[in-house]
Amino acid sequence: MSKNSRLVFSTDQGRIKEDEPKTETADTGDGIVRLHRETKGRKGKGVTLVSGLGLAGDELKKLAKQLKQQCGVGGAIKDGVIEIQTDDREKLKTLLEKQGFTVKLAGG
Repeated sequence: MSKNSRLVFSTDQGRIKEDEPKTETADTGDGIVRLHRETKGRKGKGVTLVSGLGLAGDELKKLAKQLKQQCGVGGAIKDGVIEIQTDDREKLKTLLEKQGFTVKLAGG
């Protein structure tokens, strides 16, 4: 950029409208909850990904909190998938089955 150039603002578009907030929708999928073990990008530490729950918003947060407490570990929710910091998929499977979910162990 040269020393003599000036930044020019245009007002021919009028006011910028703010986008409406997006509502979270649940990905229902095929109704089967999948437990997938993953270590990629975590320096060898394994986490279990819980996907296909068909829950959104507060329900998903509530379930994630409950699973973390019952396993005694940490975790997070990213893009509608619960990440639980444990390799114990069998324990997660029994906990989810008690709540009425159909569960499959997927991947490694």
